Amino acid sequence: MGMPRPVSIATATATAALMLAPLPALAAPGADDGRSSHPVRDGGTTDSRVASTALPSAGAAALSSVGKTSLGLRKDGGYPRRVVLDTLPENPADKSIKLGLAPYHALAPRLNALQETGNRVSVEVTGRSSGGHDLYLVTVTAPESAKEAAEQERMRERIENSPASAAKDRRIKADYKTPVFINNNIHGNEWEGTDAALKLIEELAKSKDSRTKKLLSTSRIHLNVTANPDGRIAGTRANGNGIDLNRDFITASQPEARAIRQIAVDKQPAVMLDLHGYVNGTLIEPTTPPHGENYEYDLFLKNSYANALGMEEAVNDLGYTAEKDGVQPPVIPFRDQEEGWDDWPPIFTPQYMAFQGAVASHTIEIPMRVNNNDYNNLPVEELRRRSAINTAVAGAAMRSTLDFTLDNRETLIADQIETFRRGVAGEKQRIISEETVPGVPGIGPEDIYTTEFPRAYVIPAGDGQRSASAAARLVDHLVANDVKVEQARKSFKLAGRSYPAGSYVVDMEQAKRGLANVILDEGRDISADVSSMYDISGWSLGLLWGANVTKVQRGSLNLEGREVDAASPVGSVARGGDLKLRLDDPKEFAALNSLLAQDVKVRRTADGAAVVPSSARKKAEILADRYGVVFAATKDKGVADLRRTTVAAAVNSGELFALREMGFEVLPVSTATANAGFDWSKADALYVSTGLSHRSLNETARAALGEFLAGGAPVVALGSGGATFNTEAGLLTATPVRGNGNANGVVRVVNTPGPVTGGTQPHSFVYSPIWYTALGKGVRTEQSYGGGNPLVSGHWRANEDGTGGPQAAAGQAAIVSGTAAAGAPVTLFGTEPLFRDHPKGAFAQVGRALLNRLP
Repeated sequence: MGMPRPVSIATATATAALMLAPLPALAAPGADDGRSSHPVRDGGTTDSRVASTALPSAGAAALSSVGKTSLGLRKDGGYPRRVVLDTLPENPADKSIKLGLAPYHALAPRLNALQETGNRVSVEVTGRSSGGHDLYLVTVTAPESAKEAAEQERMRERIENSPASAAKDRRIKADYKTPVFINNNIHGNEWEGTDAALKLIEELAKSKDSRTKKLLSTSRIHLNVTANPDGRIAGTRANGNGIDLNRDFITASQPEARAIRQIAVDKQPAVMLDLHGYVNGTLIEPTTPPHGENYEYDLFLKNSYANALGMEEAVNDLGYTAEKDGVQPPVIPFRDQEEGWDDWPPIFTPQYMAFQGAVASHTIEIPMRVNNNDYNNLPVEELRRRSAINTAVAGAAMRSTLDFTLDNRETLIADQIETFRRGVAGEKQRIISEETVPGVPGIGPEDIYTTEFPRAYVIPAGDGQRSASAAARLVDHLVANDVKVEQARKSFKLAGRSYPAGSYVVDMEQAKRGLANVILDEGRDISADVSSMYDISGWSLGLLWGANVTKVQRGSLNLEGREVDAASPVGSVARGGDLKLRLDDPKEFAALNSLLAQDVKVRRTADGAAVVPSSARKKAEILADRYGVVFAATKDKGVADLRRTTVAAAVNSGELFALREMGFEVLPVSTATANAGFDWSKADALYVSTGLSHRSLNETARAALGEFLAGGAPVVALGSGGATFNTEAGLLTATPVRGNGNANGVVRVVNTPGPVTGGTQPHSFVYSPIWYTALGKGVRTEQSYGGGNPLVSGHWRANEDGTGGPQAAAGQAAIVSGTAAAGAPVTLFGTEPLFRDHPKGAFAQVGRALLNRLP
């Protein structure tokens, strides 16, 4: 009451994203340690490598060439669409060369030449990798005039937006080209999909047989030649930011994932392959339970299983045997395994594609391992023998899929239309059985996963500063995923609750309701359904991104609104007096760190916010515009100064990325760098989750660290590695209790008012959760797990001895803080608030702890 009205900042939030300089590609081997004796997709479920900033020569070469080629998919014109790709200097360090495969620098010349072979091959540059390398999308199809291409786009849009009428459209049935998407090399050290794709492109470009001509006249075949050029060059699983791209599709934090997302939106594939390695025998989806509950799974399973059988036959027809070649027969997990190879989370490329309309979508794991220790230890001749087999297997899967597409064109398009029609009509999902999905044997109750879609989701406007930036980010994210969002022009009432004008509504009677629900819904506890999971089992952005989201199960939508293509601007600065910046969101930390870098004198309040002096109003206006954050009026003078903080960080790549997203300067540190003489004078705080063992420090390094801690630098220690560091360093008296190491998901938490967690969201994320007991004098609980069963969604069972379950964690301390004897303020986290750039609403807890110097 009585505060001056804020000055609105008129730049849309969509343009206010945090601009990070791309991190270089990592030269070290990837995190995959070869643990795929059973079909684990990623050889491990965490980003286990300690963050590094080494720049390979390949990255430097690529960065020197950027800016010459136009980026993005064309919306106009016909096919072919020829682009003369920039060429790069030869890079003898490219890891592909040892395997006899195509190095990245050879791709552009080869694709340029393929475009000249006739009128079937087109190349577009969809974007650039985090390391600065061009991302190449090849389209192979029969020539189309601009008018014909426009008609194809008209039909595509009708399939999505008017599916009931599209189902009756004779033109679509006769002339619509089936979109096929083949994604290759998303894990950089799983190479051979790229080389199989190049061979396929050449065959399709030159073949004169009638079947190929018919295929290309009835299909568009889109091939992402290498989804991860940074990793291909460096021989790493991850991209140049150290991120596993095949875990990024729910958040799309990386440019490579965003490029693939745009391909999905623009091309709307009905059929999709994602080429991986290495599991012997060749693994071909569909998967074991649990199956994602938001799919139209009857349509998906029918087509995916049929295509899998064809791929299995094509791989067997290559003639490789276990005795002669070391190649085991293919495996179709749905048919051949009980559990352990699931399609539950939407983070994998084929699972994401199902929400964009793919009705046959597969991960293919080619058989012969050539990466990691095998790459380093096997003779070159043996590596090249294996790579040749892998390339042939990948090629067989691709060709068989194209045969399937040609032979089943009408069914595939009809089933994609039906997927979207059910969404628009608001119909219930179909229960799968051997009767409803003929041709797929062995369907049982363990395969049945469905959900009840709500009528709508509402993201309210004007419900507090905390959620303004988060709500805008969530709306922009939904729109980028091709989910339709409306904004109310007037206040309205829905299911008995009133909402103000400006609120956002996601009407769930839309084509891509499954994608909307998988992003916004709280999810499901599947702990009782299967014994363990490969990867995350809960991920709700509706609960974890800091926005307030209301689920409306039923009701009539009488909304006067407009469909949005971006969230409305939310940045504003109060007209007079000092300014308060709530530190609840990564964008607010980015704005704060920018102010501190400009030597603005900012103070911290008792509840963890920042007070910005009125003299910095002009700077605040620029930052409100850039980041879409709110600087409110305040009379609070604060309790302590804030200062620019450089973080010494022993962290994984996901945490490193999140820290930099918040605007922190980061100096990676490890046991090795500390023992080699790390310069602690350059750091203002320490974050430890992995890679820094206090016990393994030499005497000089331990003394240097002790001197740093005695200076009062804040320490944040997270997870098992952080708990061990805390104990060995003798920082806080607190006993870590480790929950089930396989547990993960969204949990309810109770936050204690104060500078670390006060006012932050009531949900967090756990991965191998920890809680703290036996707290020493002066150790404070900042956050505790909710009562009863705190797990909202995910997978968290007790250990075999009954310990470590969610009920054991209920009410226990999830985050604690205190002051070490050496004088350093310490915060210990048992949750995972920076996990894979994912639970953004919890980022602030780490940011606040890093700034929490003693007054």
